[in-house]
Amino acid sequence: MARPIAETPILTGEDAARFERLRHEVENLTKEQRAENSKKLREAVSKAKEYITICI
Repeated sequence: MARPIAETPILTGEDAARFERLRHEVENLTKEQRAENSKKLREAVSKAKEYITICI
């Protein structure tokens, strides 16, 4: 059976301020910055795959 999904906690204080600040930073990225971030992420994932082995 599926487990119930817990409620999402409400952010307060410094956590809420940090979340809001990061949200605005992401909204203000240019297409070039987004492309560069995607490229860096793909490279990091490729590098991580060299160290990860999944056994099923």
